[in-house]
Amino acid sequence: MELQRQISLNLRREILLSGKTKSEIADAIGVSRPTLSQYLSGRALPSLATLSRLCDFLEISADDILKVK
Repeated sequence: MELQRQISLNLRREILLSGKTKSEIADAIGVSRPTLSQYLSGRALPSLATLSRLCDFLEISADDILKVK
């Protein structure tokens, strides 16, 4: 569970740094706003395909999301 929490924290940080809205991101990666909220809260993890689209849209590496401190 700790891994899932760290991934959600990393994801929240990267979204904040991007300056993009959650609605804009959800639309761009093909998920609903509630689904994106589940990723951000740590209740769910994105699939690898969704993670790839998310990283492409945010112009970041998957390492930025998946790294655990």
